[in-house]
Amino acid sequence: MMLIRRLGPLWTCAALALASPALADDGYGLWLGSAREQGASVPVDWTSDSPTLRIAAEELRRSLPAGSRPVLLARADDAALAGQRIDRQALGTEGYRVQHATIGGRAVTLVTGATDLGILYGAFALLRHLDSGGDPANIALASAPQTRLRILNHWDNLDGVVERGYSGQSLWDWWTLPDFKDPRYADYARANASIGINGTVLNNVNAKAESLTAPYIAKAAALADVFRAYGIKVYLSARFSAPIEIGGLKTADPRDPAVAAWWKAKADEIYRAIPDFGGFLVKANSEGQPGPRDYGASHADGANMLASAVKPHGGIVMWRAFVYADTDPEDRAKQAYTEFEPLDGQFADNVLVQVKNGAIDFQPREPFHPLFGAMPKTPLIAEFQITKEYLGFATHLAYLGPMFEEVLDAPTGARRGETVASVITGKADGHTLSGMAGVANIGRDRDWSGSTFNQANWYVFGRLAWDPGLSSQALAREWAVQTFGSDPMVIGTVVAMMMRSREAVVDYTGPLGLAHLFATGHHYGPGPWVSDLARPEWNPVYYHRADRNGIGFDRTRTGSNAVAQYAPPIARRYADPRTTPLEDLLWFHHLPWDYRLADGRTLWEEMVRRYDRGVAEVAAMRAQWATLKSRIDAERWTKTDTFLAIQQREARWWRDASLAYWMSVNGLELPAGSKAPEHGLEHYKQLRFPYAPGNPH
Repeated sequence: MMLIRRLGPLWTCAALALASPALADDGYGLWLGSAREQGASVPVDWTSDSPTLRIAAEELRRSLPAGSRPVLLARADDAALAGQRIDRQALGTEGYRVQHATIGGRAVTLVTGATDLGILYGAFALLRHLDSGGDPANIALASAPQTRLRILNHWDNLDGVVERGYSGQSLWDWWTLPDFKDPRYADYARANASIGINGTVLNNVNAKAESLTAPYIAKAAALADVFRAYGIKVYLSARFSAPIEIGGLKTADPRDPAVAAWWKAKADEIYRAIPDFGGFLVKANSEGQPGPRDYGASHADGANMLASAVKPHGGIVMWRAFVYADTDPEDRAKQAYTEFEPLDGQFADNVLVQVKNGAIDFQPREPFHPLFGAMPKTPLIAEFQITKEYLGFATHLAYLGPMFEEVLDAPTGARRGETVASVITGKADGHTLSGMAGVANIGRDRDWSGSTFNQANWYVFGRLAWDPGLSSQALAREWAVQTFGSDPMVIGTVVAMMMRSREAVVDYTGPLGLAHLFATGHHYGPGPWVSDLARPEWNPVYYHRADRNGIGFDRTRTGSNAVAQYAPPIARRYADPRTTPLEDLLWFHHLPWDYRLADGRTLWEEMVRRYDRGVAEVAAMRAQWATLKSRIDAERWTKTDTFLAIQQREARWWRDASLAYWMSVNGLELPAGSKAPEHGLEHYKQLRFPYAPGNPH
């Protein structure tokens, strides 16, 4: 006999206390905002009880449109569903199915999954379907995540500062934890669950050993208690030298039995406090961080030692392949491949190597990382940057969906049909561990991410991590409808702006494959002239190699030969400037300023054209946004318009400063019709921004 529980009108949950924003249009509600609060109290029944199912039921009861069918939440193995054709194997542990059904003679909308978490994801999928204009009379939704780990990396420090964070202080108030659990923590978990994110790394990869001490483990445990019902596991960034700094050992050598024993004891301590602790994220031997290479050991030695400590508890280790050190003066872009590719097959089975989308550092555009496709015996988890360190901080509109999609869809060339997406989902090589990680753009700002449009980058990351085959344009529309409502003019305009915004940033900061032209430290504004820093690869001139004869980094056989790190079909394409995509041309080739492109333009003419196009695109976006003034609430419209004005001014600054510098190098005039820079080069060189946000220094 099926036991039915019904959500009563007085049911409350402290975890949802702030789900309704205090100000309806201040952006707090994200894509789950006030438009969802229907107040219809549609009957929602469930056949078993858990905190997760209660959350799913409350979401549906509060937000389903009036007149909707009653909803039944039931696990796929419930006896009441015996007559339903449900492929339980296809559901996996997190998948869902939503459909109209007749159960016990009653017409309902059935939301089912193999687990309560799958049912929660199904509840959010149903609401997303309806919010996005889906037909309420024809509901047949089924999906299972294509990646196992869908994780946010918070670069949050213990003092509340967020490295490369542009949305205020850290969301985590370490000072009042574990005693006070801010209701906002539950709203954070709710937003993540709505898009399928199932893990969060609480602290910066530039970790402090104190994060692993008993007081901070208790604080992490308090957050884990809040997140658990939403299916979100907590992870910690581990400082490799912690056995020395807080353990009293004289070494952190991973081959030392005492070091391994210390980490095992530490893992045991963490799991006593957080039974479902996910594991460790590690940045080692990069940018001065300690690591196994300090002791002559390999990355595999270090990762496997930690993996052994967490394995009895079901934990994993995510070992970052971002190894930025002064060890490869020839070409920084080659370093990760050089250190990690020879280790393929040497990592423990609960280790994932976490690889950035490109070989350098989250640039507005980079070719996909050559490690994708080069380590078939090792699970790789892709790392993207949601926070816009190099794409205009919080103020520039830059929708990153097309960038993520560009990388995920890239063929690796290693095998027929293999893409970056098939590598990170495990499909290419049969790995059970798989995933995507994103450096979060979340802070304590009321709108979470510094602007309304930055929320879309959090959203699209989660949705693509669930299914890398989704369309970034479809997801832009999905987000826009949930955020702004169903007005066709608003949605059409907003989606058009979003889909060209990232390319505009590429155009006005570094067209044709130029990269790392940013000012020192804070990465705010242009600095292509910087050449006086201590290490060569700290200087923008290292990356563009511009002189009177040409521009670009030669990564072919006549230069660093970084192309050889790609599979032969891709390497051949990149080795020839005639077959290299224009978007990557100067990443791989040093070419004369008068090099003729296929359309007859010179390289210089095309560079200037793209700088001009980027500035014009921002002006066009601002003009488009102006047409929506009467159709969007004043608070969000005004803030976005102000930010677009900042972006328009700064796009022109980027364009003018860059062209002034290139002209000082190549001695060329601007093509006819292109305006001269507003100021001379020295003006731009003298600009200083010592207090730019997000600067770790």
